[in-house]
Amino acid sequence: MPNFDLAIRALQDIAEALQRAVPARPAETDLHAADAFVWHADTPRLEPVAQVNRIPLALLQGIDRQIETLAENTRRFARGLPANNALLWGARGTGKSSLVKAVHAAVADEMPEARLALVEIHREDIPTLPTLLTRLRVSGRRCLLFCDDLSFDGQDTSYKSLKALLEGGIEGRPDNVVFYATSNRRHLLARDMVENEQSTALHAGEAVEEKVSLSDRFGLWLGFHNVDQQTFVDIVLGYVRHHGLPIDEDTVRREAIQWATTRGSRSGRVAWQYIQDLAGRLGQPLSG
Repeated sequence: MPNFDLAIRALQDIAEALQRAVPARPAETDLHAADAFVWHADTPRLEPVAQVNRIPLALLQGIDRQIETLAENTRRFARGLPANNALLWGARGTGKSSLVKAVHAAVADEMPEARLALVEIHREDIPTLPTLLTRLRVSGRRCLLFCDDLSFDGQDTSYKSLKALLEGGIEGRPDNVVFYATSNRRHLLARDMVENEQSTALHAGEAVEEKVSLSDRFGLWLGFHNVDQQTFVDIVLGYVRHHGLPIDEDTVRREAIQWATTRGSRSGRVAWQYIQDLAGRLGQPLSG
């Protein structure tokens, strides 16, 4: 009997040690506690974001059609009406992710009663979309789910689960979620992925269909391109006025054109880089 008691105590000690070794389960995030969140798949948890890194919608120049289209789609969603998933594709630094964040802020200000939340999921966490969508579905809050720089390379097959989750799965996309993604590629899949599939497909058209079908899950395709010189200067001057930088516009115009020429590109990102350089030279902090 004493040996039996010792064995019981040993098992209890082992069980307690194992329990201490297991990390505590993170508390569920209250999706009504903030207006923006970032999904951390490893935990998994939704981290509230107190202040989103974004610029006012009025500072986005040269993309009027894209602004109008995405804003109207977002307003419909916020009202509880049918809305499309959106793919914003095109050149780097042309305002794709800035537009998504700015539209969320603008619609949230216009319609505070909608309580529209912005939820960001990182590209590498796409395989955990089912878990995230389950949480968003049960929350009941209308959520704009956002993935920046979405594309697929090599042997990555997670795009197939993304297709099912966007439209074709048994449950489908939750009514309270709309998905916005940005990408440098119109069709999201790398060229070598399509060529590899062509080498094994019975018909070359099958690989092309596979390539296009993922983008087809997005009802809106919005293209972004580098802007002309005058629009680039307008973007820069908009920043100068917004931040109250003490410099004459002729000097800004001349410097901005030279800045863009040395970088071989005219985009919103290049304009912002010039503004940061200018503000630093002027010893002027940039306002929020």
